[in-house]
Amino acid sequence: MSSLPRIAVIGGGASAVCLLDALVQERDLRPGVITVFEPSRHLWRGRPYQPDLEVVRVNATPDDMSVRAGDNQHLAEWLTTRQLFVGGAAAYTDPLSGSHFVPRAVYGDYLEQSARAALMTLLQRDWRVELVRQRAEYATPAANGGLKLHTARGDVHEVDYAVLSVGAGRPADHYSLAGQEGYLMEPYPVGRTLSAVDSEADVAVIGSGLTAVDVVLALNATGHQGKIRLFSRRGVLPGVRQKQIHHRLRYFTPAHFRGVAARGETRTLQDLVTLMSAELAAAGESVEAVRAEIDALRTEDPIARLRRQLGEVDSPSTGLRILQQAVPDAGPDVWPLLTEQDKNALLQRYDRALMSLCCPMPPGNAAVLLSLVESGQVELVNGLEGVESVPGDGFRIGTARGDHRAAVVINATNARMRRVNELAAPLVNSLVGAGLAEPHPRGGVHVERATSRLTVGATPNPRLYALGDPAAGSLFFTFGVQSLVDRAVDIVRAIREDSAVLTPGHDVLQSA
Repeated sequence: MSSLPRIAVIGGGASAVCLLDALVQERDLRPGVITVFEPSRHLWRGRPYQPDLEVVRVNATPDDMSVRAGDNQHLAEWLTTRQLFVGGAAAYTDPLSGSHFVPRAVYGDYLEQSARAALMTLLQRDWRVELVRQRAEYATPAANGGLKLHTARGDVHEVDYAVLSVGAGRPADHYSLAGQEGYLMEPYPVGRTLSAVDSEADVAVIGSGLTAVDVVLALNATGHQGKIRLFSRRGVLPGVRQKQIHHRLRYFTPAHFRGVAARGETRTLQDLVTLMSAELAAAGESVEAVRAEIDALRTEDPIARLRRQLGEVDSPSTGLRILQQAVPDAGPDVWPLLTEQDKNALLQRYDRALMSLCCPMPPGNAAVLLSLVESGQVELVNGLEGVESVPGDGFRIGTARGDHRAAVVINATNARMRRVNELAAPLVNSLVGAGLAEPHPRGGVHVERATSRLTVGATPNPRLYALGDPAAGSLFFTFGVQSLVDRAVDIVRAIREDSAVLTPGHDVLQSA
């Protein structure tokens, strides 16, 4: 290892910003070199937060979107300062809940400025900062125990620590439509992508999640007049976020599950239900009401569910709010305690329900969507079986109840359905080939929960880390900003502790 820690951050999106801010907050890590690899022209914004239409909003309130650990007012204070110069904060207020949901582009501005502030602080503390506007194509072990990162241009960067923080990338082309006229594989940024769509065209949106809702809102905002159909296998829409009520978790907490892990214990799904029941009971709520809401995804008409949840925005019941707080907060700590059988059962039975309920859309968005459905312009169609291009005649969308036709198909499927970001696959494959990473069957690579270190054969490597989507198979709910912040703190702490004991020449990065 070099005399100063050399840290590579591979990927320059939101997760990288969280890591940089965590580095700033860690005063006991001696200054070194930080190198960020990111080829995108929208540095720090990632895929979701590029300059775009204002109607496309984040789905969480500012206190859940702060990049600074322990400071949930960091974004709110930034917005207050921004309002002094450019105004606009009042426009971000949801008309039904009174909460603020900022445009994705504005959140991208926040990420950019947070990253720049972090880098300036690191420079002032004698760190050396390098921005490499190239992709790290592949990696090889270095002789001194570090890692060599090779770019497409042939440049080689030798580092002591590397953090894989690449995002999910583009959604997969499930129906092999790439290159077909009228097919839009990547919807973001919607302001640019949808500008070429004829306003009278019948549009098929593949997917019914948050991205699909963004597409519908963007088409509506730009005056689209044609029919819009959302096609998916199960027809599950995002839930509707209720008016914010703060709750302090007492039982279903990250600290509790970390204690369980420290004792070498495991938990079953029934154990989690029992603990959540205690959490709800302490707040005067019943687990049966939450269970009924989860079961409603299989039994209730999705539009009836949308209408009902819109009517419950001001509900005094805190059951769903507690679930929405507990799953993102404690999910990464709970997941490693379960058996593989329980993990598979949870994903098969409840994954879509938990994602719908714990990643809900703002009520204002839900109201616009419902109005478009009731006007007849938007239709939700489940039972999707396939999509094919018909030469000279658009597309045929096959469903369990018959076929539909569309002039335009927009791919709004979840990008996280890919096991590995296609652009990062060569790098990940090179790590696997060198015995430095182990692919996870549910996506990404195997990591250790406590430190986010990559593991091979359950042995953690103190030089390699994964943050965000590359850890999706090993952890649960890795993509929320608060989860990114918590994992970033874990990573910086682990690097600090490792670098404090290493001496030059100490070789720990060895292939399995």
